[in-house]
Amino acid sequence: MEYMTEPVKHTPGHILCCDCGVPISPNPANICVACLRSKVDISQGIPKQVYISFCKQCQRYFQPPATWVQCALESRDLLALCLKKIKAPLSKVRLVDASFVWTEPHSKRLKVKLTIQKEVMNGAILQQVFVVDYVVQPQMCGDCHRVEAKDFWKAVVQVRQKTLHKKTFYYLEQLILKYGMHQNTLRIKEIHDGLDFYYSSKQHAQKMVEFLQCTVPTRYKASQRLISQDIHSNTYNYKSTFSVEIVPICKDNVVCLSPKLAQSLGNMNQICVCIRVTSVIHLIDPNTLQVADIDGNTFWSHPFNSLCHPKQLEEFIVMECSIVRDIKRSAGAGMISKKHTLGEVWVQKTSEMNTDKQYFCRTHLGHLLNPGDLVLGFDLVNCNLNDEYVNKMKSDRVPDVVLIKKSYDRTKRQRRRNWKLKELARDKENKDTDDERQYQDFLEDLEEDEAIRKNVNIYRDSTIPVESDTDDEGAPRISLAEMLEDLHISQDATGGEGESMMT
Repeated sequence: MEYMTEPVKHTPGHILCCDCGVPISPNPANICVACLRSKVDISQGIPKQVYISFCKQCQRYFQPPATWVQCALESRDLLALCLKKIKAPLSKVRLVDASFVWTEPHSKRLKVKLTIQKEVMNGAILQQVFVVDYVVQPQMCGDCHRVEAKDFWKAVVQVRQKTLHKKTFYYLEQLILKYGMHQNTLRIKEIHDGLDFYYSSKQHAQKMVEFLQCTVPTRYKASQRLISQDIHSNTYNYKSTFSVEIVPICKDNVVCLSPKLAQSLGNMNQICVCIRVTSVIHLIDPNTLQVADIDGNTFWSHPFNSLCHPKQLEEFIVMECSIVRDIKRSAGAGMISKKHTLGEVWVQKTSEMNTDKQYFCRTHLGHLLNPGDLVLGFDLVNCNLNDEYVNKMKSDRVPDVVLIKKSYDRTKRQRRRNWKLKELARDKENKDTDDERQYQDFLEDLEEDEAIRKNVNIYRDSTIPVESDTDDEGAPRISLAEMLEDLHISQDATGGEGESMMT
């Protein structure tokens, strides 16, 4: 018979601590943990309070030697930044764990709990947990300092348009606001024929130029000026200038195309009306409703100008209007607009009501006009047209009157307008009555053209009561579904608004 024997369990013996006499398990130092900690402090040399710099303007922390980084509170990036501040003392111990201890966001304090290990007497390994207090000091970074100075820049984008109306600039301003292209600017300056955008780096200026090329038909030239140089390190300091020119055509301009360009666009008539300027120039032929889009490269290859000054718009009254049902199209004709209706109208100037002089013309506004309506247009018969293409045209090919848009009571439209737009913060010149009139024209264009409205953020004006979407005259209005609420969101407590939030 065989007997099973259980293995003998050997339990380690205990020894007495050489200092306090407490029974402990044997260790290389033959001393208990309490006595070892009282004799050895492995966190000695590691600072318990460290200062860290924070820029309130751009919400970034300073990382030596010359870098500013953006970190969220209690993030891994911020923890790494804090540990780098004590990198040299930590190299003498073994870091086991590191984590944040929660503090109030506006307390200007960051607390990090560290767990470290180190070999002490006779190879014994001691572990210790302690907290390092980081004091957040406000310090303005170099970029924000240049922004506050408002006179330091390395690149400027000069946007110009050689025209008397600012409709394209008002539209461009709304696009810049919608896509946040103004956030990296040091300063925006308004002059009589354009805007200047100042930047701290050439890359931001190039990004703005690319944005302009995608939104409006433009061409640009780049130049740079040497400010300073270091021949020893082969470094150069330049100031760059980007001169951007927008096509000199605005909405509601009457233009005369060159014969070659008109033929390439589907044999359309040379006299056209600009109905919209976005990334391309949208033209319509008021005699046939034929439409064409001209991009920037085509325009600069075959340039044309506006025939009439915006102040030459005259008010006409519709005496008779009839819709043209059968439109005769020539060979190779282009696309026809589906949003407009061709009409034949007899009009008379409101300034010549005491006479019997009337004008006959074709118009693309047949769907809007009725006898007795007021309409704005250009009188080409009594106007001195100084254009090379018009002078070469036959007189029967030049219309007597070109109608642009239906006229409504501007005072009533302003009083019932329950929406508003935001504006760029810029250095403005003295704003005269003509600028205010042009801005009102742009607001009316937004109400009348849905295609332009899609690219613009329109905000509801809570100071104006909500009414119906149509008024007595039938003037177009913007519906509430197309408006955004104007929200005012305060900054985080660490971003400069903390004191005001606490008071």
